[in-house]
Amino acid sequence: MLDIKFIRENKDLVSAGAEKKHIKFDVDALLKVDDKRKELLVLIEKKRAEQNEVSEKMVRTNIEAEKSQMIAEMKILKEELQKEEEELKKVMHDWQVLMVSVPNIPDVSVPEGVESKDNKEVKVGGEIPKFDFKPKDHIELMQNLGILSLERGTKVAGFRGYFLTGDGARLQFALWHFVQDFFMKKGGFTPMIVPSLIKREPFIGTGYIPQGEEDLYKTQDGDYLSGTAEVALMSYYADEILEKKDLPIKMLGFSNAYRREAGSHGKDTKGILRVHEFYKFEQVVLCEASHTESVKYHEEIEKNTEEITEALGLPYHVVVNCAGDLGLGQVKKYDIEAWLPSENTYRETGSASYFHDFQTRRLNIRYRDDDGKMKFVHSLNNTALSGRPLIMIVENYQNADGSIRIPKVLQPYMGGQNTIEKKK
Repeated sequence: MLDIKFIRENKDLVSAGAEKKHIKFDVDALLKVDDKRKELLVLIEKKRAEQNEVSEKMVRTNIEAEKSQMIAEMKILKEELQKEEEELKKVMHDWQVLMVSVPNIPDVSVPEGVESKDNKEVKVGGEIPKFDFKPKDHIELMQNLGILSLERGTKVAGFRGYFLTGDGARLQFALWHFVQDFFMKKGGFTPMIVPSLIKREPFIGTGYIPQGEEDLYKTQDGDYLSGTAEVALMSYYADEILEKKDLPIKMLGFSNAYRREAGSHGKDTKGILRVHEFYKFEQVVLCEASHTESVKYHEEIEKNTEEITEALGLPYHVVVNCAGDLGLGQVKKYDIEAWLPSENTYRETGSASYFHDFQTRRLNIRYRDDDGKMKFVHSLNNTALSGRPLIMIVENYQNADGSIRIPKVLQPYMGGQNTIEKKK
Protein backbone atom coordinates (compact mmCIF):
# COMPACT_ATOMS: atom_id res chain seq x y z
CA MET A 1 0.00 0.00 0.00
CA LEU A 2 1.29 3.44 -0.89
CA ASP A 3 1.01 6.48 1.39
CA ILE A 4 -2.06 8.58 0.45
CA LYS A 5 0.05 11.74 0.83
CA PHE A 6 2.58 10.31 -1.64
CA ILE A 7 -0.25 9.41 -4.04
CA ARG A 8 -1.63 12.97 -3.88
CA GLU A 9 1.78 14.55 -4.43
CA ASN A 10 2.74 12.11 -7.22
CA LYS A 11 -0.58 11.47 -8.93
CA ASP A 12 0.90 11.34 -12.45
CA LEU A 13 3.72 9.03 -11.35
CA VAL A 14 1.26 6.59 -9.73
CA SER A 15 -0.93 6.64 -12.85
CA ALA A 16 2.09 6.04 -15.09
CA GLY A 17 3.21 3.15 -12.86
CA ALA A 18 -0.21 1.49 -13.12
CA GLU A 19 -0.20 1.97 -16.88
CA LYS A 20 3.29 0.47 -17.17
CA LYS A 21 2.17 -2.57 -15.18
CA HIS A 22 -0.95 -2.82 -17.36
CA ILE A 23 -3.15 -2.57 -14.25
CA LYS A 24 -6.32 -0.52 -14.53
CA PHE A 25 -6.53 1.94 -11.65
CA ASP A 26 -8.29 5.32 -11.46
CA VAL A 27 -6.22 7.59 -9.22
CA ASP A 28 -8.79 10.41 -9.53
CA ALA A 29 -11.51 8.13 -8.14
CA LEU A 30 -9.35 7.38 -5.10
CA LEU A 31 -8.58 11.07 -4.49
CA LYS A 32 -12.28 11.94 -4.77
CA VAL A 33 -13.13 9.35 -2.10
CA ASP A 34 -10.23 10.59 0.00
CA ASP A 35 -11.56 14.16 -0.20
CA LYS A 36 -14.93 12.94 1.09
CA ARG A 37 -13.20 10.94 3.84
CA LYS A 38 -11.29 13.99 5.06
CA GLU A 39 -14.39 16.19 4.85
CA LEU A 40 -16.39 13.77 7.01
CA LEU A 41 -13.56 13.39 9.53
CA VAL A 42 -13.49 17.18 10.01
CA LEU A 43 -17.29 17.35 10.39
CA ILE A 44 -17.35 14.48 12.89
CA GLU A 45 -14.52 15.97 14.91
CA LYS A 46 -16.34 19.31 15.00
CA LYS A 47 -19.62 17.66 16.12
CA ARG A 48 -17.82 15.74 18.89
CA ALA A 49 -16.22 18.97 20.09
CA GLU A 50 -19.67 20.59 20.18
CA GLN A 51 -21.02 17.64 22.16
CA ASN A 52 -18.23 18.00 24.71
CA GLU A 53 -18.87 21.72 24.97
CA VAL A 54 -22.61 21.27 25.61
CA SER A 55 -21.89 18.49 28.13
CA GLU A 56 -19.58 20.80 30.08
CA LYS A 57 -22.21 23.57 30.08
CA MET A 58 -24.84 21.15 31.41
CA VAL A 59 -22.58 20.29 34.36
CA ARG A 60 -22.15 23.97 35.23
CA THR A 61 -25.81 25.07 35.09
CA ASN A 62 -28.60 24.52 37.62
CA ILE A 63 -31.32 26.13 35.55
CA GLU A 64 -33.73 23.46 34.33
CA ALA A 65 -34.85 25.45 31.27
CA GLU A 66 -31.25 25.73 30.08
CA LYS A 67 -30.65 22.04 30.72
CA SER A 68 -33.74 21.12 28.70
CA GLN A 69 -32.55 23.31 25.84
CA MET A 70 -29.11 21.69 25.98
CA ILE A 71 -30.60 18.17 26.02
CA ALA A 72 -32.56 19.06 22.88
CA GLU A 73 -29.37 20.36 21.25
CA MET A 74 -27.52 17.20 22.26
CA LYS A 75 -30.23 15.05 20.70
CA ILE A 76 -29.93 16.88 17.37
CA LEU A 77 -26.12 16.70 17.51
CA LYS A 78 -26.24 12.98 18.29
CA GLU A 79 -28.55 12.26 15.36
CA GLU A 80 -26.39 14.28 12.97
CA LEU A 81 -23.24 12.64 14.30
CA GLN A 82 -24.67 9.13 13.91
CA LYS A 83 -25.67 9.91 10.33
CA GLU A 84 -22.19 11.22 9.46
CA GLU A 85 -20.47 8.30 11.21
CA GLU A 86 -22.55 5.84 9.17
CA GLU A 87 -21.63 7.69 6.01
CA LEU A 88 -17.96 7.65 7.06
CA LYS A 89 -18.10 3.85 7.48
CA LYS A 90 -19.24 3.46 3.87
CA VAL A 91 -16.68 5.97 2.59
CA MET A 92 -13.90 4.30 4.60
CA HIS A 93 -14.81 0.93 3.09
CA ASP A 94 -14.60 2.37 -0.43
CA TRP A 95 -11.36 4.16 0.49
CA GLN A 96 -9.75 1.01 1.88
CA VAL A 97 -10.76 -1.07 -1.16
CA LEU A 98 -9.18 1.50 -3.46
CA MET A 99 -6.07 1.94 -1.30
CA VAL A 100 -5.21 -1.78 -1.31
CA SER A 101 -5.68 -1.80 -5.08
CA VAL A 102 -3.10 0.92 -5.83
CA PRO A 103 -0.19 -0.76 -7.67
CA ASN A 104 3.34 -0.02 -6.55
CA ILE A 105 5.53 1.95 -8.96
CA PRO A 106 8.00 -0.22 -10.92
CA ASP A 107 11.67 0.73 -10.95
CA VAL A 108 12.92 2.68 -13.96
CA SER A 109 15.15 -0.30 -14.87
CA VAL A 110 12.11 -2.58 -15.30
CA PRO A 111 11.56 -3.23 -19.04
CA GLU A 112 8.29 -2.51 -20.79
CA GLY A 113 6.14 -5.50 -21.60
CA VAL A 114 2.81 -7.24 -21.07
CA GLU A 115 3.61 -10.83 -20.04
CA SER A 116 6.40 -13.31 -19.31
CA LYS A 117 7.47 -13.62 -22.97
CA ASP A 118 8.57 -9.96 -22.73
CA ASN A 119 11.00 -10.63 -19.84
CA LYS A 120 14.67 -9.87 -20.61
CA GLU A 121 17.51 -12.32 -20.10
CA VAL A 122 20.31 -10.78 -18.01
CA LYS A 123 22.54 -13.78 -17.20
CA VAL A 124 23.23 -17.35 -18.34
CA GLY A 125 24.95 -19.94 -16.16
CA GLY A 126 26.07 -23.56 -16.59
CA GLU A 127 26.22 -25.70 -19.70
CA ILE A 128 23.19 -27.26 -21.33
CA PRO A 129 23.80 -31.03 -21.50
CA LYS A 130 24.30 -32.71 -24.86
CA PHE A 131 22.85 -36.21 -24.91
CA ASP A 132 23.86 -38.90 -27.42
CA PHE A 133 20.40 -40.38 -26.94
CA LYS A 134 16.87 -39.02 -26.89
CA PRO A 135 16.33 -37.68 -23.35
CA LYS A 136 13.24 -38.79 -21.44
CA ASP A 137 11.03 -36.52 -19.37
CA HIS A 138 10.94 -36.70 -15.56
CA ILE A 139 7.65 -38.64 -15.60
CA GLU A 140 9.01 -41.57 -17.62
CA LEU A 141 12.35 -41.56 -15.80
CA MET A 142 10.92 -41.47 -12.29
CA GLN A 143 8.10 -43.92 -12.90
CA ASN A 144 10.48 -46.42 -14.56
CA LEU A 145 12.73 -46.16 -11.51
CA GLY A 146 9.79 -46.63 -9.17
CA ILE A 147 10.40 -43.34 -7.33
CA LEU A 148 7.24 -41.48 -8.41
CA SER A 149 3.63 -42.62 -8.33
CA LEU A 150 1.16 -40.37 -10.13
CA GLU A 151 -1.60 -42.94 -10.38
CA ARG A 152 -1.73 -43.53 -6.63
CA GLY A 153 -1.29 -39.80 -6.05
CA THR A 154 -4.41 -39.10 -8.10
CA LYS A 155 -6.25 -41.91 -6.31
CA VAL A 156 -5.47 -40.41 -2.91
CA ALA A 157 -5.26 -36.65 -3.53
CA GLY A 158 -7.04 -36.08 -6.84
CA PHE A 159 -5.80 -34.18 -9.86
CA ARG A 160 -2.09 -33.21 -9.63
CA GLY A 161 -1.60 -35.50 -6.61
CA TYR A 162 1.61 -37.53 -6.39
CA PHE A 163 3.83 -39.71 -4.18
CA LEU A 164 7.63 -39.55 -4.05
CA THR A 165 8.95 -42.91 -2.88
CA GLY A 166 12.28 -44.55 -2.12
CA ASP A 167 15.22 -42.73 -3.70
CA GLY A 168 12.85 -40.06 -5.01
CA ALA A 169 11.94 -39.07 -1.47
CA ARG A 170 15.59 -39.41 -0.35
CA LEU A 171 16.73 -37.12 -3.18
CA GLN A 172 14.18 -34.50 -2.10
CA PHE A 173 15.30 -34.82 1.54
CA ALA A 174 18.90 -34.39 0.36
CA LEU A 175 17.99 -31.16 -1.41
CA TRP A 176 16.37 -29.79 1.75
CA HIS A 177 19.40 -30.70 3.88
CA PHE A 178 21.77 -29.17 1.33
CA VAL A 179 19.89 -25.85 1.24
CA GLN A 180 19.70 -25.73 5.03
CA ASP A 181 23.47 -26.26 5.29
CA PHE A 182 24.10 -23.74 2.50
CA PHE A 183 22.47 -20.96 4.54
CA MET A 184 24.05 -22.13 7.80
CA LYS A 185 27.50 -21.77 6.21
CA LYS A 186 26.61 -18.44 4.65
CA GLY A 187 25.28 -17.12 7.97
CA GLY A 188 22.96 -14.23 8.72
CA PHE A 189 19.66 -16.01 8.02
CA THR A 190 17.44 -17.28 10.84
CA PRO A 191 15.91 -20.66 9.90
CA MET A 192 12.19 -20.86 10.63
CA ILE A 193 9.46 -23.46 10.14
CA VAL A 194 6.29 -21.46 9.55
CA PRO A 195 2.53 -22.10 9.37
CA SER A 196 0.74 -22.57 6.06
CA LEU A 197 -2.80 -22.21 7.44
CA ILE A 198 -3.06 -18.45 7.91
CA LYS A 199 -5.66 -15.79 8.65
CA ARG A 200 -6.88 -13.41 5.93
CA GLU A 201 -5.08 -10.30 7.21
CA PRO A 202 -1.51 -11.49 6.42
CA PHE A 203 -2.56 -12.16 2.81
CA ILE A 204 -3.93 -8.62 2.52
CA GLY A 205 -0.74 -7.32 4.14
CA THR A 206 1.54 -9.09 1.68
CA GLY A 207 -0.63 -8.20 -1.33
CA TYR A 208 -1.91 -11.69 -2.23
CA ILE A 209 -5.44 -10.49 -1.54
CA PRO A 210 -7.30 -9.16 -3.43
CA GLN A 211 -5.16 -9.70 -6.55
CA GLY A 212 -4.31 -13.40 -6.12
CA GLU A 213 -7.23 -14.65 -4.04
CA GLU A 214 -8.52 -16.98 -6.76
CA ASP A 215 -5.35 -19.06 -6.49
CA LEU A 216 -5.71 -19.62 -2.72
CA TYR A 217 -7.41 -22.50 -0.95
CA LYS A 218 -9.89 -21.16 1.62
CA THR A 219 -11.22 -23.07 4.64
CA GLN A 220 -14.80 -22.89 5.89
CA ASP A 221 -13.49 -20.97 8.90
CA GLY A 222 -12.28 -18.15 6.64
CA ASP A 223 -8.56 -18.96 6.83
CA TYR A 224 -6.36 -19.65 3.81
CA LEU A 225 -3.62 -22.11 2.83
CA SER A 226 -0.54 -20.20 1.77
CA GLY A 227 1.42 -20.77 -1.42
CA THR A 228 4.66 -19.49 0.13
CA ALA A 229 6.35 -19.03 3.51
CA GLU A 230 6.64 -15.33 2.61
CA VAL A 231 3.14 -14.62 3.94
CA ALA A 232 3.87 -15.99 7.42
CA LEU A 233 7.43 -14.61 7.57
CA MET A 234 6.32 -11.10 6.60
CA SER A 235 3.57 -11.16 9.22
CA TYR A 236 5.91 -12.34 12.00
CA TYR A 237 6.70 -8.71 12.89
CA ALA A 238 3.29 -7.20 12.03
CA ASP A 239 2.32 -4.22 14.24
CA GLU A 240 5.77 -4.13 15.81
CA ILE A 241 8.49 -1.47 16.06
CA LEU A 242 11.93 -2.85 15.26
CA GLU A 243 15.31 -1.55 16.38
CA LYS A 244 17.38 -0.02 13.61
CA LYS A 245 20.48 -1.76 14.98
CA ASP A 246 18.79 -5.12 14.30
CA LEU A 247 18.31 -4.38 10.59
CA PRO A 248 18.59 -6.08 8.22
CA ILE A 249 16.55 -9.02 9.50
CA LYS A 250 17.07 -12.09 7.30
CA MET A 251 14.80 -15.12 7.57
CA LEU A 252 14.81 -18.50 5.84
CA GLY A 253 11.35 -20.05 6.06
CA PHE A 254 10.34 -23.62 5.30
CA SER A 255 6.71 -24.63 4.80
CA ASN A 256 4.15 -26.58 2.84
CA ALA A 257 2.85 -24.57 -0.10
CA TYR A 258 -0.61 -24.84 -1.63
CA ARG A 259 -1.82 -23.36 -4.92
CA ARG A 260 -5.05 -23.93 -6.77
CA GLU A 261 -3.39 -23.07 -10.09
CA ALA A 262 -6.71 -21.43 -10.96
CA GLY A 263 -5.32 -19.66 -14.02
CA SER A 264 -3.38 -22.66 -15.26
CA HIS A 265 -6.06 -24.98 -16.61
CA GLY A 266 -4.51 -27.09 -19.35
CA LYS A 267 -0.93 -26.07 -18.43
CA ASP A 268 1.60 -28.68 -17.28
CA THR A 269 -1.13 -31.17 -16.44
CA LYS A 270 1.27 -34.12 -16.55
CA GLY A 271 4.00 -34.86 -14.03
CA ILE A 272 4.96 -32.79 -11.01
CA LEU A 273 6.10 -29.53 -12.58
CA ARG A 274 2.86 -27.77 -11.58
CA VAL A 275 1.12 -29.25 -8.54
CA HIS A 276 -1.32 -28.16 -5.84
CA GLU A 277 0.91 -29.06 -2.88
CA PHE A 278 4.69 -28.88 -2.49
CA TYR A 279 7.42 -27.73 -0.08
CA LYS A 280 9.44 -24.57 -0.29
CA PHE A 281 12.33 -22.65 1.28
CA GLU A 282 11.83 -18.88 1.13
CA GLN A 283 14.20 -16.00 1.86
CA VAL A 284 12.70 -12.84 3.38
CA VAL A 285 14.65 -9.69 4.24
CA LEU A 286 13.54 -6.60 6.18
CA CYS A 287 15.90 -3.63 5.79
CA GLU A 288 16.11 0.12 6.27
CA ALA A 289 13.81 2.38 4.26
CA SER A 290 16.39 2.99 1.55
CA HIS A 291 16.15 2.25 -2.16
CA THR A 292 19.90 1.62 -2.23
CA GLU A 293 19.60 -0.94 0.57
CA SER A 294 16.67 -2.64 -1.17
CA VAL A 295 18.61 -2.96 -4.41
CA LYS A 296 21.66 -4.32 -2.55
CA TYR A 297 19.72 -7.06 -0.76
CA HIS A 298 17.69 -7.84 -3.88
CA GLU A 299 20.91 -8.70 -5.69
CA GLU A 300 22.14 -10.66 -2.64
CA ILE A 301 19.13 -12.96 -2.26
CA GLU A 302 18.99 -13.54 -6.01
CA LYS A 303 22.67 -14.48 -5.93
CA ASN A 304 22.00 -16.99 -3.14
CA THR A 305 19.59 -18.92 -5.36
CA GLU A 306 22.00 -18.68 -8.27
CA GLU A 307 24.75 -20.22 -6.13
CA ILE A 308 22.45 -23.06 -5.07
CA THR A 309 21.55 -23.72 -8.71
CA GLU A 310 25.21 -23.64 -9.72
CA ALA A 311 26.21 -25.99 -6.88
CA LEU A 312 23.58 -28.46 -8.11
CA GLY A 313 25.16 -28.28 -11.57
CA LEU A 314 21.97 -27.13 -13.28
CA PRO A 315 22.08 -24.95 -16.40
CA TYR A 316 20.07 -21.78 -15.79
CA HIS A 317 19.45 -18.22 -16.78
CA VAL A 318 18.13 -15.14 -14.99
CA VAL A 319 15.52 -12.81 -16.46
CA VAL A 320 14.36 -9.41 -15.28
CA ASN A 321 10.58 -9.37 -15.38
CA CYS A 322 8.81 -6.83 -17.56
CA ALA A 323 6.35 -4.43 -15.93
CA GLY A 324 3.29 -6.38 -17.03
CA ASP A 325 4.66 -9.52 -15.35
CA LEU A 326 5.04 -7.82 -11.95
CA GLY A 327 2.59 -8.26 -9.09
CA LEU A 328 0.67 -5.41 -7.51
CA GLY A 329 3.34 -4.60 -4.92
CA GLN A 330 6.57 -5.54 -6.68
CA VAL A 331 9.02 -2.79 -7.63
CA LYS A 332 11.34 -5.16 -9.50
CA LYS A 333 11.61 -8.93 -9.91
CA TYR A 334 14.10 -11.47 -11.23
CA ASP A 335 13.08 -14.98 -12.24
CA ILE A 336 15.65 -17.77 -11.96
CA GLU A 337 14.90 -20.47 -14.53
CA ALA A 338 16.65 -23.86 -14.87
CA TRP A 339 17.00 -25.90 -18.05
CA LEU A 340 14.42 -28.64 -18.66
CA PRO A 341 15.75 -30.99 -21.40
CA SER A 342 12.38 -32.61 -22.18
CA GLU A 343 10.96 -29.21 -23.15
CA ASN A 344 14.21 -27.80 -24.56
CA THR A 345 13.69 -24.60 -22.59
CA TYR A 346 14.19 -22.93 -19.22
CA ARG A 347 11.45 -23.15 -16.58
CA GLU A 348 11.08 -20.99 -13.50
CA THR A 349 12.43 -22.30 -10.20
CA GLY A 350 12.33 -19.09 -8.17
CA SER A 351 11.52 -15.37 -8.12
CA ALA A 352 13.36 -12.56 -6.30
CA SER A 353 11.35 -9.40 -5.61
CA TYR A 354 11.54 -6.18 -3.63
CA PHE A 355 8.63 -4.01 -2.55
CA HIS A 356 9.96 -0.91 -0.73
CA ASP A 357 7.38 -0.26 2.04
CA PHE A 358 4.36 -1.56 0.11
CA GLN A 359 3.92 -4.64 2.33
CA THR A 360 5.23 -3.21 5.59
CA ARG A 361 2.89 -0.21 5.46
CA ARG A 362 -0.04 -2.65 5.28
CA LEU A 363 1.45 -4.84 8.00
CA ASN A 364 2.56 -1.85 10.12
CA ILE A 365 6.20 -2.89 10.57
CA ARG A 366 8.28 0.14 11.53
CA TYR A 367 11.57 1.27 13.04
CA ARG A 368 12.86 4.52 14.52
CA ASP A 369 15.50 6.13 12.30
CA ASP A 370 18.53 8.11 13.49
CA ASP A 371 16.54 11.37 13.16
CA GLY A 372 13.92 9.99 15.58
CA LYS A 373 11.27 9.57 12.90
CA MET A 374 9.25 6.38 12.58
CA LYS A 375 9.67 4.72 9.19
CA PHE A 376 8.31 1.59 7.55
CA VAL A 377 11.00 -0.99 6.81
CA HIS A 378 11.52 -2.24 3.27
CA SER A 379 10.82 -5.88 2.39
CA LEU A 380 12.26 -8.39 -0.08
CA ASN A 381 11.80 -12.08 -0.80
CA ASN A 382 13.16 -14.84 -2.99
CA THR A 383 12.70 -18.57 -3.40
CA ALA A 384 15.67 -20.50 -2.04
CA LEU A 385 14.33 -23.87 -3.18
CA SER A 386 11.00 -24.89 -4.71
CA GLY A 387 9.88 -28.37 -5.73
CA ARG A 388 11.07 -27.95 -9.31
CA PRO A 389 14.87 -28.40 -9.00
CA LEU A 390 14.20 -32.08 -8.24
CA ILE A 391 12.69 -32.40 -11.72
CA MET A 392 15.59 -30.54 -13.34
CA ILE A 393 18.12 -32.80 -11.61
CA VAL A 394 16.32 -35.94 -12.80
CA GLU A 395 16.25 -34.78 -16.42
CA ASN A 396 19.69 -33.12 -16.65
CA TYR A 397 21.48 -35.98 -14.88
CA GLN A 398 19.84 -38.87 -16.76
CA ASN A 399 21.79 -41.68 -18.42
CA ALA A 400 20.92 -43.62 -21.56
CA ASP A 401 19.82 -46.63 -19.48
CA GLY A 402 17.32 -44.48 -17.53
CA SER A 403 19.40 -44.24 -14.36
CA ILE A 404 20.05 -40.86 -12.77
CA ARG A 405 23.39 -39.53 -11.52
CA ILE A 406 23.21 -37.74 -8.18
CA PRO A 407 24.88 -34.28 -8.03
CA LYS A 408 28.11 -34.42 -6.01
CA VAL A 409 26.89 -31.89 -3.44
CA LEU A 410 23.91 -34.14 -2.64
CA GLN A 411 25.78 -37.46 -2.40
CA PRO A 412 26.84 -36.96 1.26
CA TYR A 413 23.16 -36.58 2.18
CA MET A 414 22.38 -39.90 0.47
CA GLY A 415 25.00 -41.96 2.25
CA GLY A 416 27.53 -41.59 -0.57
CA GLN A 417 25.15 -42.99 -3.19
CA ASN A 418 26.03 -41.57 -6.62
CA THR A 419 23.34 -43.08 -8.88
CA ILE A 420 19.65 -43.89 -8.72
CA GLU A 421 19.01 -47.15 -10.52
CA LYS A 422 16.00 -49.39 -10.96
CA LYS A 423 15.64 -51.75 -8.04
CA LYS A 424 16.03 -55.40 -8.95
